[in-house]
Amino acid sequence: MLRQTSDWEGTLWGKPDWADRPDKDSTTWLTRKRNEPGTVFEYNDVRVNALALAATLVWRKPLPEVLKTYIMDPIGASGTWQWYGYSNSWIVLDGKAIQSVSGGGHWGGGMFINAWDMARFGLLTLHKGNWNGKQLISADWIKQSTTATTANPGYGFMNFFLNTNKKYYPAVPENAFIHVGNGTNIIYTDPEHDLVVVCRWISSPSINDFLGKVLASLKD
Repeated sequence: MLRQTSDWEGTLWGKPDWADRPDKDSTTWLTRKRNEPGTVFEYNDVRVNALALAATLVWRKPLPEVLKTYIMDPIGASGTWQWYGYSNSWIVLDGKAIQSVSGGGHWGGGMFINAWDMARFGLLTLHKGNWNGKQLISADWIKQSTTATTANPGYGFMNFFLNTNKKYYPAVPENAFIHVGNGTNIIYTDPEHDLVVVCRWISSPSINDFLGKVLASLKD
């Protein structure tokens, strides 16, 4: 599920898996080929939501609380970021009402975060999970996250988009990776130049040229 290759099928919070970016041909929604897990990549927010629910059950607490405690507070995030689920994505866990959060925001929910906090998170992943000498995320986890998925070499773990063979952004180094949010909002992380760039509401076709100009400016 971290690599978006599970082919999980079902309905969660009233949203069937086929409803996320559905095929124009509605006759295929329930008749598609069922793939062996790990063989076919498909970015699917219903499956992301299923992963979020599973992680909530493992942590036994709301994921925004986990993120705040272990990541956002230690990196000095602003505290203005918010992470929501849906109005019907509440569960009772250990006697408490907990909202299971969502991945994408196109059905409502999702994460809302400013550029400052995005940049700090990018700095954390750029430095392999280390923040001022403290390992907040294991370096091995970051290594796995930036290892290409067999079914899609341009994707690692959840929200780590890779530049394998410079296919994603030809103007930047191959070892760069990008966190991408709906909008398009991106966190560009570049180990070769020790650089983090946050782009907000940028047109997707313009990103490569923009990043190329940023890197060119470093030479000046």
